[in-house]
Amino acid sequence: MGTHVTAVINQKGGAGKTTLAMNLAAGLARRGETVVIDLDPQGSSRQWASLGAEPFPATVKQIVGAWDARTLHQNYRAYRHMVLDCPPSLESHATMQALRACDVALIPVLPSPVDLWASLRLPQEIAEAKKVNSRLRAYLVLNQLEPKSALSAAMHEALAEFGLPVLQASIRRRAAYRGAALEGLSVYQMGRRGSEAAAEIEAIIEEVIGS
Repeated sequence: MGTHVTAVINQKGGAGKTTLAMNLAAGLARRGETVVIDLDPQGSSRQWASLGAEPFPATVKQIVGAWDARTLHQNYRAYRHMVLDCPPSLESHATMQALRACDVALIPVLPSPVDLWASLRLPQEIAEAKKVNSRLRAYLVLNQLEPKSALSAAMHEALAEFGLPVLQASIRRRAAYRGAALEGLSVYQMGRRGSEAAAEIEAIIEEVIGS
């Protein structure tokens, strides 16, 4: 069985890419050896992992400079799961190569039509990547949903216009996610404080990758 590669992408900053990538990797690490590849020059994932009082469940590596999908698979083939934390830009070499290398692309979006419309070029980029990478599946992940708040009609309209499937599993606005980042942990390592958040991440994993 080869390495399963998940890319977390969005051309817009502040959508929650690193939060999703790091907690997703922690959940996948419960299933097999997992590596996060930090492709963002800011090195947010690497910094996150360095803050913890205990080791982060997944290995975190940063790649700077040119690379391609084949090299990525060769260098990290010992891992069962690889999570690519991409920079907030579609023009970047890293994001384009990540789409060519991955099995699944997850696109976290905030529940605001304005935020979603800011990412409208993504479907075209994914369609282009599929010409090279036929196994690519891409999904939108609603992030920072407020409990009990219904999505607006404008948001439903924006999602339909986007033309990409939306995961049933979503991420709520929770203090546990912010706390995990500040403490250099995953929500899985936070005990009861992180249990509801961890259940959300588990639901995403089961929906797109399986147990």
